[in-house]
Amino acid sequence: MLKSNLSLQPNRLGEAAINASRQVWLASLGAAVVTRDWMQTEAGGVFKALVKEGTVVESRAIRFVGDRIENSVAFANSVWKETRKTVESGVKQAADAAATIAHQVQQALPVTLPAFEMPGVAKTAKPTTARRATKAGKRSARGNVAKRTRRSRKAATKRG
Repeated sequence: MLKSNLSLQPNRLGEAAINASRQVWLASLGAAVVTRDWMQTEAGGVFKALVKEGTVVESRAIRFVGDRIENSVAFANSVWKETRKTVESGVKQAADAAATIAHQVQQALPVTLPAFEMPGVAKTAKPTTARRATKAGKRSARGNVAKRTRRSRKAATKRG
């Protein structure tokens, strides 16, 4: 295996690294000076040309995006209108069908419904006018109060 002379001489390796980094530094300074000089003398026209080209590209992009958005909005509006017509038509058909069914049911029902009794419910007979008058005469104010008191006690007992 061959070994380099630099590995045997540590001082020379350190000097080479310092020299290389110094050369990079000096090259950077030179590039900055050249760029500054170029900007002061020649870059004005180039910079203006670049701005002009950028403006053209930007206006094309804005026009393209604007056209795409305009087309998308127009398409969305047409879909919305079609959807609205479809929904309105469906609702109208459902309402018409419901009205027809309601009319048919109304025609099928008799004018008066037959009376029927519920099982387990006692039928209450209405007292005649003469009976009512007799009962009203027999009751006194005191009797009514007593009856109400008994009823409220009964109800309280049932609840409690």
